Amino acid sequence: MPERMTEKELLILDLIRKNPYVSQQELAEILGLSRPSIANIISGLTRKGNILGRAYILSESQRVICIGGANIDRKFHIKEKAQLGTSNPIYATQNAGGVARNIAENLGRLGMEVSLISACGVDKDWSVIEDASNLYMNLETVTQFPEKSTGSYTAVLDSDGELVIALADMEVYDAITPELLLRHDVLLSSAKCIMVDLNCPKETIQFLCHFAKNHNLPIVLVPVSSPKMARLPDALDGVTWLITNRDESETYFHTEIKNEDDWKDAVEKWLALGISNVIITNGKAGSMIGNREEGIFLVPPIVTKEIVDVTGAGDAFSSAVIYSWLEGKSLIEIAKTGSMNASKTLQSPYTVRQDLSAAQLQKDMEELS
Repeated sequence: MPERMTEKELLILDLIRKNPYVSQQELAEILGLSRPSIANIISGLTRKGNILGRAYILSESQRVICIGGANIDRKFHIKEKAQLGTSNPIYATQNAGGVARNIAENLGRLGMEVSLISACGVDKDWSVIEDASNLYMNLETVTQFPEKSTGSYTAVLDSDGELVIALADMEVYDAITPELLLRHDVLLSSAKCIMVDLNCPKETIQFLCHFAKNHNLPIVLVPVSSPKMARLPDALDGVTWLITNRDESETYFHTEIKNEDDWKDAVEKWLALGISNVIITNGKAGSMIGNREEGIFLVPPIVTKEIVDVTGAGDAFSSAVIYSWLEGKSLIEIAKTGSMNASKTLQSPYTVRQDLSAAQLQKDMEELS
């Protein structure tokens, strides 16, 4: 039976609920107590499980934890037809990016409580990311490393918005180790869902899969690129979702997906490895989604007439899949919602579309009816 709380404990919990970032000194001044007294009361609430770690995350506030990349996206847009070996007129843009961060912002805009676990430098790039992100996610769990540079992704896009070449500096994410994650074990163990991208080292992803399995938590794996498929855990049983694309699946299984049968077979292969739910996107061909209970379905794409920028569309898809799954939607609805958010993001100059909200996404989906 839970211990009964004192009047002072109840008052402190109420103040923290209203402002999770309130300091112990502020609490002391509001309640007319000494700061050491406040520290002792908070320590007791943490021991009882009413408060979970820093930023005073309350135990009733289940969060989606996004783990992985948070970097600067620099985009160089070629004004005319791309020509290699010579100078191309361009215009440049810069946004906060990174797979885990992008998914966290999408989910935050959709009204979910989100915490980001990542690694960064102590530099101007991180300040830009922080300013763009802190409205949509808790950044208390991002660790700064003064000797490292914040991650960066530089994309060159042609006049149609298609990717010509991309350059990624992701070395800082090697610092997202199991030891770093263990600092946040209380937060992780109470997560609504854990999402991790393959910017993290393989041992970290294996640790998270093991942790999620032991704590009976849903975990979503989102690959970053075909070369990083080698970072998938050796054992995938217990993984709740794998959100991947055709190229990544071809790389993992050392095979080509040439037609619909090959595509469906790839989903079967992933499910056979013990993953509960799998989705393989295939560009303009749509997506193939499946699990053991509902079956495997080919879901046509949502045609996007005008593409402004492809960056962030995959993350928009993944975040809408996670959101609609947590909302209890069917597999086909989940895939359609992912496609819709990706389509709207393709039409936006931003990595995360600025008009995104739960109400707007619902309105977007009603357009399909």
